[in-house]
This record gives sequence, C-alpha cells and structure tokens, in this order.
Amino acid sequence: QVQLVESGGGLVQAGGSLRLSCAASGRTFSSYYMGWFRQAPGKEREFVAAINWSGGNTYYADSVKGRFTISRDTAKNTVYLQMNSLKPEDTAVYYCCADRTLLIGSSWRPNYWGQGTQVTVSS
Repeated sequence: QVQLVESGGGLVQAGGSLRLSCAASGRTFSSYYMGWFRQAPGKEREFVAAINWSGGNTYYADSVKGRFTISRDTAKNTVYLQMNSLKPEDTAVYYCCADRTLLIGSSWRPNYWGQGTQVTVSS
C-alpha cells in the first residue's frame, strides 16, 4: 500500500519561502515519478512539478519555474518542494503524488496521492 504524507505547509508573507516534504512508503520508488499538484479554492487541480526518482530529472509548470525547486532524498524516501518568492496566487492545498509514468502538466493523472497540505501566502 503506497502512502504519501505531506508536511510543511503554513502561512507565509508574500516574498517568503516554505519547504514542503512528502514522505513516501509502501514500495520501492526507483521506477516512479513523484510530483506536486496544487488546488486553490474554486479552481481545478494544477500541476506544479515532478521529478524522476532514479535519475533526478525535474519538470516544472511555467508559473513556478525559477521560484520552486523539487528534489528527493532517496535514503529518506522523501520528496521536497522548496518554494521561494511566494506570491498570494500560490495559495492552495498542495498534494504530493506518484506514478510509474509521467505526463507533464495538469493532464497527468497519478495513481497515488497524499492528503494535501495548506499553503497560504498573505499580501
């Protein structure tokens, strides 16, 4: 049973930083893609970033490129999303996800999801 548990969300002022963590368990993830989506109130869930677990290749939505960094610690089975220069429009529930295949963008439908963590950016 795959489990993804996010942490690290919170309230931050515009321009600030947060680091989200996603602890993964339940299987070996060496052949998986891990990612982050977010969903703001009244909006559809949107792709944020993804990483290839074995090779570390990274992929980003244009809206976060240059501000967010996705990384993974294979020893800790944890994926991170470092978020810098946060804007009020980054306010959303952020979800960790995983799948064996990747479709870059919001059309990606990963099989496994975490419960989400709230990020609120005040202006």
